[in-house]
Amino acid sequence: MKKLSARRRHPLAAVVVLLLALAATGGLYAAFAPADKAQADTTAQSLAIKEGQKLYTVGCASCHGTGGQGTSDGPSLVGVGSASVDFQVGTGRMPAQQPGAQVPEKRNIYTQAEIDQLAAYVASLGAGPITPTEKQYSPEGADIAKGGELFRNNCAQCHNFTGEGGALTEGKYAPSLEGVSPKHLYEAMQTGPQNMPSFPDTTMPEQQKRDIIAYVKTVNGEETPTPGGFALGGLGPVSEGLFGWIFGLGSLIAVAIWVAAHTAKAKKS
Repeated sequence: MKKLSARRRHPLAAVVVLLLALAATGGLYAAFAPADKAQADTTAQSLAIKEGQKLYTVGCASCHGTGGQGTSDGPSLVGVGSASVDFQVGTGRMPAQQPGAQVPEKRNIYTQAEIDQLAAYVASLGAGPITPTEKQYSPEGADIAKGGELFRNNCAQCHNFTGEGGALTEGKYAPSLEGVSPKHLYEAMQTGPQNMPSFPDTTMPEQQKRDIIAYVKTVNGEETPTPGGFALGGLGPVSEGLFGWIFGLGSLIAVAIWVAAHTAKAKKS
């Protein structure tokens, strides 16, 4: 006992205990850590980046530069994130057919696997918005009324009240949101493509984005039919009033002319 007490009071006793504790911790971590899974994930990510770089060199580097630094024909992609790539390439806007005031949506030429590889490579150039999961953009259970309020306050100025789109300045325009997938709607709010401002989670939380998606899908008749019948483009009271004047008043005038013509004809008889 005296020998043990003497060893405990030895100046190096604390160091020895610390080393033993570190060795035990390291051994336990090595034994229970999912090393194989982590290594597999890292290998798969590295392979995706490598394949994405090949696709980027062929389809994107001529405008955005060999390292994504940007050129006079295309902006820098450093820091745009995987969500931006998934939106731009997934909607066919990129690669662009030709420069202009705004790049239009067109048929997509890449598979989703290739888009994921491109996104992985661009994401490796700098941190940015991450491609959302289905749970993040699914409109199920969202508040449609709240989404309508958010949409009218933040989006209707350009996209119109029901997302039908509209003209902007200098040849630019807000595209129609009809038929746009929930995933791409979410990514557009995340990244702010073209002339649209971005709404990161710090500005517009995930739940609010889901509410807006639910509203857009509802007013476009994708979830339920339009309750009022023919939507007249969904452009609001202007188109509805114009329809009333042209067809409603026009019909009344036509009936009045018909009655007057037949009345005059009857008097002559």
